[in-house]
Amino acid sequence: MNLSSSDIEHLLTTSDPQTIDSLYTAAAAERDRVYGRRVFMRGLIEVSNHCKNDCLYCGIRRSNSGTKRYRLDKEQIMNCCRTGYGLGFRTFVLQGGEDAWFTDDRVCDIVSSIRHEYPDCAITLSLGERGYDSYLRLREAGADRYLLRHETANREHYGKLHPAEMSFDHRMQCLQDLRELGYQVGCGFMVGSPYQSLDTILQDLQFIVSFRPEMVGIGPFIPAEGTPFAERRAGSVEMTLRLLAIIRLLHPTVLLPATSALGTLAPNGRERAVQAGANVVMPNLSPQDTRALYSIYNNKLATGSEAAESAADLRARMNAIGYEVPTDRGDYQRG
Repeated sequence: MNLSSSDIEHLLTTSDPQTIDSLYTAAAAERDRVYGRRVFMRGLIEVSNHCKNDCLYCGIRRSNSGTKRYRLDKEQIMNCCRTGYGLGFRTFVLQGGEDAWFTDDRVCDIVSSIRHEYPDCAITLSLGERGYDSYLRLREAGADRYLLRHETANREHYGKLHPAEMSFDHRMQCLQDLRELGYQVGCGFMVGSPYQSLDTILQDLQFIVSFRPEMVGIGPFIPAEGTPFAERRAGSVEMTLRLLAIIRLLHPTVLLPATSALGTLAPNGRERAVQAGANVVMPNLSPQDTRALYSIYNNKLATGSEAAESAADLRARMNAIGYEVPTDRGDYQRG
């Protein structure tokens, strides 16, 4: 759907309930047209909370001395996959901070082992900025998808969210490299991040339209203890839902997660996201004793549930609002 900047501005600022309801209805219908009434489940494995970066918003930033650090070894990661496979997961998402311990050799060994043991599964990585040759090796080892939030498409805004040693140009180059190497690529941004404006949001949407990622991950900004933004106000659930719907209309074939950040701020946040056009949920397969340690923001959702309990709960929640959760890789649908 073609939405002009003025259309989008109106949709983001209107207080008319009928307009908002129509937006969500149109987005859900567009999602159903492409994917049906199906919500795809990804198994999230948080492999490490060590990170070399010092992003101002992130609870696992390197200078946060209040963070108890951990990393999973290969055996632990494989055990998470075995658990997930038995529960019907056919996509595994390995997510972590930029941890130097996870060298190309180590990650390639893990990825190739998952690919060998679970040839019918998709492997998604979310391990931050790496070099072209690194991304190439991981792709050749068997990785299918890569998630790397662009955070903001505005250079000045990027500089206000990140330390000086991090580069807007490098982040964008990483996304281009991933696309060139044939990954299904995910980008995204935080809604309500410090210094965000309507103009920067419009730039984010313009970037998504031009880049055409296979996945877009957005969720409300939630402050984290031990960061410069610890006292900032959280982003809006309502604004996030409107943006999910707008992204669905701008890019109908996108895979669009209902994030745990939404579920953290609103008990029914993920259901509302699906009703606004989202079609992915990501239950946590990480060991129970590490989930609370991956504290990228305060009060992160569902750190105490067993993987089986969490998956069953999400399936039940999606079924209750009329959606199926298939045992399926849930690949991107082109065209």
